[in-house]
Amino acid sequence: MKNSLIQKYNVPGPRYTSYPTVPYWNENDFTYQLWIESLQKSFAESNQKDGISLYIHLPFCESMCTFCGCNKRITKNHDVENPYIEAVIKEWSLYCKLLNERPIIKEIHLGGGTPTFFSPKNLEDLINGIFSYADKAKEHEFSFEGHPNNTTYEHLQKLYKLGFRRVSYGVQDYSKKVQKAIHREQSFHNVAKVTFWAKEIGYTSISHDLIFGLPFQGVEDIIDTIEKTNSLQPDRLAFYSYAHVPWIKGNGQRGFNDENVPKDAEKRKLYEIGKQLLYKNEYYEIGMDHFALKSDHLYTAFKDGKLHRNFMGYSASKTQLMIGLGVSSISDSWYSFAQNVKTIEDYYQLLEWDKIPVVKGHILTEEDLIIRKHILNLMCNFETTWSEESDYFKEIPEILVQLKEMENDGLLTIENKKINVTEAGKPFVRNICMAFDLHLKRKAPETSLFSMTI
Repeated sequence: MKNSLIQKYNVPGPRYTSYPTVPYWNENDFTYQLWIESLQKSFAESNQKDGISLYIHLPFCESMCTFCGCNKRITKNHDVENPYIEAVIKEWSLYCKLLNERPIIKEIHLGGGTPTFFSPKNLEDLINGIFSYADKAKEHEFSFEGHPNNTTYEHLQKLYKLGFRRVSYGVQDYSKKVQKAIHREQSFHNVAKVTFWAKEIGYTSISHDLIFGLPFQGVEDIIDTIEKTNSLQPDRLAFYSYAHVPWIKGNGQRGFNDENVPKDAEKRKLYEIGKQLLYKNEYYEIGMDHFALKSDHLYTAFKDGKLHRNFMGYSASKTQLMIGLGVSSISDSWYSFAQNVKTIEDYYQLLEWDKIPVVKGHILTEEDLIIRKHILNLMCNFETTWSEESDYFKEIPEILVQLKEMENDGLLTIENKKINVTEAGKPFVRNICMAFDLHLKRKAPETSLFSMTI
């Protein structure tokens, strides 16, 4: 990739797990009642047809990883497990009281924090508690995030019996120097052990999360990490750009100096080297920052144009309604977003008062819904079209003028009311989406909000 293009387009920008992005939610026009109405509308439209998704946030970690921007609570006290599980089940029961029929759950994702901080028995109690109010869809996809250092055989076995078939392990990098800098020290042996356990038990999709651009990370570290990853043959993997945003994450990202973090062309070189090594081992690029073997259904969904993206990341199937449970979780009814309170104390207090702990949200306008569709198309399929009248909005000519320079740079093509992102343009897909982001255009951020796009 030409360094001049990196310098030209490497600007702060959203990752577009939603549109509008959270900083641009219109909280003034959002009310709890409007959220419930949109929830009920979406549930009525989708439950019997597609089922619904649940994201469950499990926030506890035993130690702080300095690359992480998730909402977490650091503690070694495992007495926190039972009260939190009970609170999540109560939150779910409050939602179910608002629905006119028994929910059918197609997707569950346990995120964190560290879901495997919780004991296998408590995770079993959580899932059984959820299904005391709901049924499983015939073709369901349940997944969880596991820490290689504390995921046990019993964790994997118990969750498999409960219907989980996908597990994602946070690896990041195998360099001891990098691991020490980000406070995430784990051996290749531990990662290999939990990967082979999952394969032995019967998990059909095992994922590894890797990060490029970490402090002290060099070319030799990326090569070593990718080669070790290839030796384990996970079905899919995420190869994320490290988001150095200390103004958001505070002291958690100050275990190293800014000059220790690779930037611009140096950082992008790490990605390009890693990507070529993955290509050599028959991994295919899926959407942004994701790769999969042909045998994985994420690849199939991408090829069939059925890839979906939401607050949980990329998914091989789409549900219209996703309910987020747990502290800081975000729900998506398609027509609106709603986020829970961010502190565990507030979360418990509201549930004690029998209140669903939503604190803010956004009701999508007609304009939002159209633009959201275009951004999803670009993020998932690297193309979008406005050949249908329902996909057109009046700012499109202005957007095409803005994208002309990117077309001249070989990043996309525009013809027959359609945009196609080229191979050279894939690393710049966030920039292309920004051209559609009318909220961002109408009000440029006054402070640092987003990580760099490249």
